[in-house]
Amino acid sequence: MSDESPAPARILYIDDDPGLGRLVQRSLQARGLSVELAASGEEGLVRAQAGGFDLIALDHHMPGQTGLDLLPELRSLPEAPPVIYVTGSEDSRVAVAALKAGAVDYVWKDVQGQFRELLGEAVDTALRQEALRRDKERAEAAVREARDRAELLLREVNHRVANSLTLVAALARMQTNAVADPAAKQALEEMQARISAIAGIHRRLYTSQDVEAVELDAYLAGLVEELQLAMKASGRDHAIRLQAAPIRLATDKAVSLGVVVTELVTNAYKYAYPSETQGEIRVQVLCQEPGTLLLTVEDDGIGWTGDGEARGTGLGSRIIRAMASNLRSALTYAPGRIGTRAVLSFQT
Repeated sequence: MSDESPAPARILYIDDDPGLGRLVQRSLQARGLSVELAASGEEGLVRAQAGGFDLIALDHHMPGQTGLDLLPELRSLPEAPPVIYVTGSEDSRVAVAALKAGAVDYVWKDVQGQFRELLGEAVDTALRQEALRRDKERAEAAVREARDRAELLLREVNHRVANSLTLVAALARMQTNAVADPAAKQALEEMQARISAIAGIHRRLYTSQDVEAVELDAYLAGLVEELQLAMKASGRDHAIRLQAAPIRLATDKAVSLGVVVTELVTNAYKYAYPSETQGEIRVQVLCQEPGTLLLTVEDDGIGWTGDGEARGTGLGSRIIRAMASNLRSALTYAPGRIGTRAVLSFQT
C-alpha cells in the first residue's frame, strides 16, 4: 500500500499586480495548493496552453486588455480548467459577463484584503465541483461503454441465432425432399416457413443499430418474399400484396406478428383458391390509431369465417391463438364478404 499523498492541485493566478499576486500565492499555498503567477494576460495564456493546471484565477483589469478578453481563449483550451474571475469593479455587469463567458465563480477584490480568504473558499469549492464533474463524466463514459459492449454482444447473439435457425430450416428442407408422404411434406414445409419467420427477425436485429426493435415494413417485405418463393416451389403460385406501416416494433411483438402472418398466408395458399385457380393474397399492417396496429390478411377465395371445424390438423389455428395471446389480442374474421378477411388489432 503506497504512503504517497496526492500531489497538490495546481493553480494559475493571472494578475498584473506582482505584490498582490504573491499575497494570493501565500494564502493559497497555506491551503495546500501549488500556485504559479502570471503578470499579464499574454503570459497567463501561454502558461495555460502548456497545460497541467487544475484551476485558473483571473483578474479583471490588466494592461491593454481585461480578463473578459482573455476568458474565452482560456475556456476554449483542450481540457480547459475551471476559471474563477477576480474583479475590483463594483459594476455587477462585469461579474455577470464573466459568468456568461464561462467562469465558474467570481470574487470581489476589497481594499482590506479579505478577498484572499474568499478566493481560497471559492477555489476549494470549484475544485470539488470539478472533481465531481469529472467523476460523473467517467461514470457516464463507463455506462456508455458497457451499453455498447452489451449491444455488440446481443447483436452477435442474434447473428448466431439467425444462422442456427437457417441451418434448422435447411435440415427441414432436406427432410422434406427425403419423404414421400404428402402430409409429411406439407407439415415440414409449414415448419420451414415458421422457422424462417423467426430467423428473419434475428437477421434484422444483427444488421440494425437498434437491437430492441425492427423496421416492420422491411421485415414483412422479406418475410412475404420468402413465403411466396417457398409456396411457388411447392406448386402454389399466388401473388402476395403487402402494405405495411414504416414503424419500429419491439422484437417480441414482431416475432409474434411474423408467425401470425406466416400462418394466415400459408392457410390462404392452401385453402383459399381451388386447384389451378389464380388469386391474390393481401397483407396489411397499418396504424389504426396512435399506439395501435391493425393486421389484416385477406383473399378473394372460397371464404372462411372462423366457424366450424378447422381444416388440416388445427396446429396452425393453435399457433395463431398463442401468438395473438402474446400480443394481448385475438384474431377475428370479417363476415359477409367474398373470400376470407382475418383481422388482428394490437397495441404497439
